[in-house]
Amino acid sequence: MKATLTRRLGVPGIVLMVVAAAAPITVVAANFPLILAVSESVGMPLMVLAATAILLLFSVGYAWMTPHVPDAGAFYSYVDRGLGRRAGLGTAGLALFAYVLLTVSMTCYLGVQAGNLIELWSGVQVPWWAISAAMIAVVGFLGYRDINLSAKVLGTVLVLEVAAVLAIDLGVLFSGRELTSVPFSPAEAMSGAPGLGLLFAFLGFFGFEATAVFRNEAKDPERTVPRATYIAVLSIGALYILSSWLIISGLGAGNAVALATDSPDSVVVGFAGEILTPIMTDIVQVLVVTSMFACMLAFHNIVSRYLFTLGQRGVLPAGLAAVHPAHGAPSRASFWVTGVTAAVVLVSAAVQLDPVLEIYTWYSGAGAIGVIVMMTLTSFAIVSFGTRGSSAPGGVRAAAVAGGIGLLGVLALSLWNFPFLVGGNLAAVIWGAALVLVFAVAAALPASTRPAPADTPEPADASRR
Repeated sequence: MKATLTRRLGVPGIVLMVVAAAAPITVVAANFPLILAVSESVGMPLMVLAATAILLLFSVGYAWMTPHVPDAGAFYSYVDRGLGRRAGLGTAGLALFAYVLLTVSMTCYLGVQAGNLIELWSGVQVPWWAISAAMIAVVGFLGYRDINLSAKVLGTVLVLEVAAVLAIDLGVLFSGRELTSVPFSPAEAMSGAPGLGLLFAFLGFFGFEATAVFRNEAKDPERTVPRATYIAVLSIGALYILSSWLIISGLGAGNAVALATDSPDSVVVGFAGEILTPIMTDIVQVLVVTSMFACMLAFHNIVSRYLFTLGQRGVLPAGLAAVHPAHGAPSRASFWVTGVTAAVVLVSAAVQLDPVLEIYTWYSGAGAIGVIVMMTLTSFAIVSFGTRGSSAPGGVRAAAVAGGIGLLGVLALSLWNFPFLVGGNLAAVIWGAALVLVFAVAAALPASTRPAPADTPEPADASRR
């Protein structure tokens, strides 16, 4: 009997995958100060609220279309259904490109952060690439096995992360410090550079695609995936809105921007030790490292499922769709992801790119652009699909259009600020833009020569031809 993927993930398991990829403690400790610094205002809670609203509008159509998309290719499968095979394959190429870069960027940054902790505690300096290599091996082992093992690891890390964030929040609440309403002022949110603030607030939700990526391993995907999508977006948004408000209040609305600008990498970590107990500084530093590991594992699993689905559909070699007979996992696809990740990290280290200023900023910047492009395409694919044979309710179409317009705005901000995302390096801007274009076009060009998969027949309308 042919082995199949194990359907063991329920709503909690999928939500854990998504929220772990979003890396809450890393967002709070690293992204929050960045949002304050680049936006030059304390209107972060409203920026996060705007990002949450855009993603919720997007989720309405995303959830409605789930029963009509039988594959685990997520954005690729949705675009393929809604906009045609060429656009779908272009999206698949872009997805692999974006998520591999995001995986590599997190792998290298993790090596640096873990190395800093080891040196702090023992005085021993370990090369970042050696730590990254060890992390690739551990993630490869977890990705090769049953998805439930990854879910348990991610769940454990996530519980610790959220507990730390909530501890900081409670510390502010019980500290007697004044809770200010200034961060919720529209005038404050629109001051400074709100576009950059919105962009970085939006990046705090990355990994949210994983709700559909794991549909083949969900117990009841047509109900589990939509529920997990809404729960993930709402829970991430609520946590970030609450935490950003309390941290700004704790730092002081009049001081928060200056403090974040002066020491973006340590202001929240130091504040945690001040508001709670000095040892909390060390705890948060450790959790940032474990959070990055969880994010790396989540992205690894996402890429593995993309390769698995593309192998199933004949776009990539069929061997990638092999299921491990004992683990019920796409182990061969996972093995290839491990190999590709290791190769990119090896080459990047060999040419002596700086792991943070170059690898992390360049790769994550280009990967972020790729994900936002995919989400924008998916939003309009939902609108297109909903106006054809499987007519969507008017409310669903309206929400999808509104979400698409919001995503176009975020995409415009991303492209406009791409030089900032990659550290202002002109070569990185040129190469990043070129690679995004090459991956998308190269994947789409041969589409007409590839047969449609047997389990997803072409619709009768001409838009797919």
